[in-house]
Amino acid sequence: MKIAILGGGHGCYAAAADLSEQGHEVRLWRRDAPALQPVIDRGSIVLKDGDGTREVPIARATGEIGEALAGAQLILIPSPAIAQADIARRMAPHLVEGQVVFLSPGTFGSYVMARAVREAGSRADVAWAETGTLPYLARKHGDREVNVTIRAVRLPTGVYPERQAAHALAVIRRAYPSVHGCGDGLSGALMNAGPIIHPPLIVMNAAPLQHFDRWDIHNEGTQPAVRAVTDRLDGERIAVREALGYGAPHYPLADHYNNDRWMYGDAHKKLVKSGDWREHIDLHTHRYVTEDSELGLAFLASAARYAGVDAPLAHGLLAVVGGFLGRDLRQGPRSFEALGLAGLDRQALKQRLQDGE
Repeated sequence: MKIAILGGGHGCYAAAADLSEQGHEVRLWRRDAPALQPVIDRGSIVLKDGDGTREVPIARATGEIGEALAGAQLILIPSPAIAQADIARRMAPHLVEGQVVFLSPGTFGSYVMARAVREAGSRADVAWAETGTLPYLARKHGDREVNVTIRAVRLPTGVYPERQAAHALAVIRRAYPSVHGCGDGLSGALMNAGPIIHPPLIVMNAAPLQHFDRWDIHNEGTQPAVRAVTDRLDGERIAVREALGYGAPHYPLADHYNNDRWMYGDAHKKLVKSGDWREHIDLHTHRYVTEDSELGLAFLASAARYAGVDAPLAHGLLAVVGGFLGRDLRQGPRSFEALGLAGLDRQALKQRLQDGE
């Protein structure tokens, strides 16, 4: 299958190498073309995982997005949600009927990017899908080297518009057999683990993050008090899903720590053992703040308001993050209010998610 991968982060390089090794024709595009040059020059990515280290040829690495998208059946965007608006504008002129876009995860990017593409003038009937996490726990170790600690074994995925779900899931499963449908794009967005795991870790580790050059929030930073807050925040997410009519499985984040039933299976010990998450985290610029708190947590809090669910932790953590950033995050760009959804009744919202705008 021809697959376009848009972005230059950890998940993008992991996907490019992993899917190329599976036999797919992968084209990797990155906005920062000079940073992509080592992959362009060598035509490969160095993939490291439990099977060792090897060079994996990439069909094409390019700074031209149209070249990457041409003929692609699947368009994979593992990039942070803060990049989605710009990527949507760049890809809009090149999209064609029947293509499937897979956001991993999306932060309701399925809805946001579809709208942005239409506003940019595209009328292609494209399916937009999003899942709850990246298919890989991965970190780049160099200009063209990526280490994959673990691969996801379950990827609950929602599709916008939902009328495209059967087609979208069939295409995505050719690359990721672990994908299973969980309903519409909003359901997929409410599977996103990032706004559950990362804001409590950021807020409750703020002092050591600013004091130490490198700090592992998944090791020393994950103590019983943090876990208690994370579990209760996740309870709010699940309550929102249930209030909006979405059924189980909800993939409670506690399973990530306690058993093998979560999206990555039994992954937490491997994540900590790898040492790849002992890193510098800037409280103003890291994606755990810009993506998972400013966008993702604000989205969850607004969904709770819409659904009539009491969510004190979502709103409280959002207020604290806004406190150290120096701005009010309650009406962020991913809130129901900003997206024009807060005024819709449940039936109108369901219809929009089913049919698209």
